[in-house]
Amino acid sequence: MYAADLDQILATRHDNGADFWATPDGRIGVGGPFSTLDSLLILSELGVSKSHEALRGAAELVLNACRKDGRVRVAPKGSIYPCHTAVSAAALCRNGYESDSRVKTMLNYLLTNRFEDGGWRCNKFSYGRGPETNYSNPGVTLYALDAFRCAGMNEGSDLSRAVETLLNHWTVRVPTGPCHFGIGKLFMQVEYPFLRYNLFYYTYVLSFYPEARKDERFIEAFSVLKDKLDDENRLIVERPNRKLAKLQFCKKGEPSEAATKRYCEIAANMEK
Repeated sequence: MYAADLDQILATRHDNGADFWATPDGRIGVGGPFSTLDSLLILSELGVSKSHEALRGAAELVLNACRKDGRVRVAPKGSIYPCHTAVSAAALCRNGYESDSRVKTMLNYLLTNRFEDGGWRCNKFSYGRGPETNYSNPGVTLYALDAFRCAGMNEGSDLSRAVETLLNHWTVRVPTGPCHFGIGKLFMQVEYPFLRYNLFYYTYVLSFYPEARKDERFIEAFSVLKDKLDDENRLIVERPNRKLAKLQFCKKGEPSEAATKRYCEIAANMEK
């Protein structure tokens, strides 16, 4: 259905200097939304087959970046942060690689290396330190929970405290964590595909967790998202990444069949 969109995405695969959206020195997280990691996330929304050579090549770059302890190095130099591992795990799991031994190692690392509130936090304080930074990063936690639900670990894997950190953020709203993720006007706009912390992605991932579905905070978030449907119960994309503006599956101000399909998954989860 989105063959033209796929062609446009594939046309960018060498833009960072090497194949599969990577740079010549092996960086896989730069050039968003057409980095190796972001491109894998986008391809998962288009339903591209795992056998597609571009998807396989990009996935292999990420798998090869996994260290023995499960952390993922997205660049040859520099610090390794939990967000690198969480995003990598989500990108791979969303494309059907949850059974790969290296992905299992990533997930195990995430499970055993959490912040004290149950979520995940990058120890990088770009906005300085304060009481609000003594929490996990909501965006990183959302990526991690996305990876775990894809791997079938959304029930019985002791992730309830991580779920609670995101539900609590719905009430607190203020920017929390060292990266200052907040809930404001931009968060409330429907953003698609799932690349950043926003209402749609937040509601989608949490809908796979039983403890979230019955929580009043989640029910309120879902109600806000439901109000975004048009008269034909289609979801309208309000805030796509500007570099994706020409793609048909996420046109700003227009109903998206792909996004509506994800919304229907949320609704189906709510009926469980």
